[in-house]
Amino acid sequence: SPALPTFLVDALAHWGPRWHQDITAGRDAMFEAWAPLLEASALAPTARDLPYGEDPRQVLDVYAPQVERPGGGPGVPILVFVHGGAFVRGDKEQTPWIYANVPAEFSRHGYLAFNVEYRLAPQSPWPGGAEDVREALRWVVRHAARWGGDPSRLFLMGHSAACAHCASALWDARVRPDGGLPVAGLVLVSPRVVADTRADNPNAHGVRAYYGEDEALYAGREPLGQVRADAPPTFIALAQYENPLLDFYALALAQRLAVVADRDKGPMPRVVQLMDHNHVSIVAQFNTPFNALGGPIRDWSARVLAGQYAGAAPATSAAGASARRA
Repeated sequence: SPALPTFLVDALAHWGPRWHQDITAGRDAMFEAWAPLLEASALAPTARDLPYGEDPRQVLDVYAPQVERPGGGPGVPILVFVHGGAFVRGDKEQTPWIYANVPAEFSRHGYLAFNVEYRLAPQSPWPGGAEDVREALRWVVRHAARWGGDPSRLFLMGHSAACAHCASALWDARVRPDGGLPVAGLVLVSPRVVADTRADNPNAHGVRAYYGEDEALYAGREPLGQVRADAPPTFIALAQYENPLLDFYALALAQRLAVVADRDKGPMPRVVQLMDHNHVSIVAQFNTPFNALGGPIRDWSARVLAGQYAGAAPATSAAGASARRA
């Protein structure tokens, strides 16, 4: 990607070392810094607020592919994106441009992209968020052909706390359907995959709201303990300046995935750290000329579909098997 303009370099350099001191102020500063670029490249959804469930928050937006992808088989690849928010807040359009910029970017590169809303804690505690991701995926599989999507080439992507929902939907036997979900690859950006209420976790209240007050149950509910060899390949992205503890958890997850890959012949993870970026800029950069993460994700996705990240574990569904053979 091109070199960042000076005003973004200055904003990242100022807030990066200060990120742990005030993540709310840093978040708002990043929203403001990236807004002019995101406004200039904004893309309206093809369809908005389509229901995949009965709750008002169980809706998604559709971004039809903006370009044709040559030689892509019967349909285009699919990207399903789920926003963050510490389990208790957030929206698929957190600002007029963030998080809609993520599916917009993939749409511009020939993907059929979806932007998913879901129920929040405490009204919807564990495993409500993961169940919503599961149901959104089922909806996408049923309806993707309407916009030219190929469900056998479907990738699921989450940011922050939504990574817990995405991972649990694919890994946790209490949530995922028998035989799994037809997801070719999982992308976790700044993932929260450990349920903790440590004093240095500024979002501990969100963990309690979602996972419950009984901390003895956390280890059995958090995604880190649900890794399985028959899960799809995983791409982990983290920023140099993360919300407290998230960088540790991202690396712990990568290590757990690598152990499973070595022991059970599952797929090895891919891990990328973006220097100078923070927990918000890592997603704010999507759909701008200065995005350093979209290209690596798409490259990895193509390699997944080519079979380069396939493990030796048996496929969990016919669609998943088709994706790995593509």
